[in-house]
Amino acid sequence: MPKLKIRKSAKKRYKLIVGKRFIRKKAFKGHLLEKKSQKQKRNLSKSVVVSKSDTKAIRKMLIC
Repeated sequence: MPKLKIRKSAKKRYKLIVGKRFIRKKAFKGHLLEKKSQKQKRNLSKSVVVSKSDTKAIRKMLIC
């Protein structure tokens, strides 16, 4: 059986934290930032914990 490879894109986007949970960055901070308020941009910079329903799929992509 061939070696299983991890998804490199998922490895760059998600980080494993304590308790077998993942954190990710928020979307909508890449461009068109001039019309967004400072408060919105500040909140988009924060990391969030991935929902339980998505954790299984991410774990499968990263083969943990």
